[in-house]
Amino acid sequence: MMKTNRRTIFMVDDDITILTIGKNVLAEFYNVFTMNSGTRMMKMLEEIIPDLILLDVEMPGDNGYDLIKALKESKRTQDIPVIFLTAKSDSESELKGLSLGAMDYITKPFSPPLLLKRLEVHLLVEYQKRELIDYNNNLQQLVDIKTEAVKQLQNAVIKTMAELVEFRDDITGEHIDRTQSYLRVLINKMMEHGVYKEEISGWDVELVLQSAQLHDVGKIVVKDNILKKPGRLTFDEFEEVKEHTLFGEKVIDKIKNSSTEQAFLEHAKIFAIAHHEKWNGTGYPMGLRGQDIPLQGRLMAIADVYDALVFERPYKNAFSHEEAVRIITEEKGQHFDPALVDIFISVSDEFDKIATFYKTGQE
Repeated sequence: MMKTNRRTIFMVDDDITILTIGKNVLAEFYNVFTMNSGTRMMKMLEEIIPDLILLDVEMPGDNGYDLIKALKESKRTQDIPVIFLTAKSDSESELKGLSLGAMDYITKPFSPPLLLKRLEVHLLVEYQKRELIDYNNNLQQLVDIKTEAVKQLQNAVIKTMAELVEFRDDITGEHIDRTQSYLRVLINKMMEHGVYKEEISGWDVELVLQSAQLHDVGKIVVKDNILKKPGRLTFDEFEEVKEHTLFGEKVIDKIKNSSTEQAFLEHAKIFAIAHHEKWNGTGYPMGLRGQDIPLQGRLMAIADVYDALVFERPYKNAFSHEEAVRIITEEKGQHFDPALVDIFISVSDEFDKIATFYKTGQE
């Protein structure tokens, strides 16, 4: 992060220790104003509009929920990004804050590197969003030369959103890029051999691949201590992890309601809800079986599992490529679509090359 063109951050918390730590962490990179009450924040907003507000949920007087409602009701402050600071870690509280317009939650006590990364990513998203608005305001005159730039910008925003979720599970870095690459290989080979030809013929493949970036967007509601747990999950923890498919569907549905990009978002929703279904009906969240599972979900199941096998995760060491191929082959007709496993086997060397490149930087 550069020290020029510094962004302004408001940090609001009734705990002086949290304010002191937060300012010490952020002051090197941002202009930081600390306030110990919502009243002081509202007063300061009369003079300064910050680029982002870090807002404590539990405070005497107006709590964080009350304050974000007030912010969203004012045209002057409704677009200020808000990240909640909270000692709570239950999904219900997080969902309430997100539904009121919060961008994210950070649990106290926070990790300084995580705090800085969250701010960096969210401020980047806001910058790109403003750039997109500027492009749209001038679209009448710039449509021919700017259409491709807008598409790239939209993709950058989507990718940043997806990477924000992925950053919480930082052991799986670049998972989104890798799974996109695996999917491209699978789909190209399917088209070459006419596998599920009728269904794929109606796809805009680039749109499908772009939408696959959002397959894990629902992980935003899974607590960090579960995502990064270095061991087997309990039954209750696994049940919480399962919720990411349903929440991902809800998030994308909400975006669909205010967007004209229906085809892209429909693919994204299917990837989010269906990528943990299994061919034999033992997957989640709906327990679909066979070809009742949308093709996007059956494809992502192979790409997602292969990547999870050959890269290290908090709960396991990396498997070799050969072992990953053996495991997926053995799950033919159980976890995975038999026809797609045959396609996977025929292109498994290309999967290995993709994984090796991301591990070593070499083909």
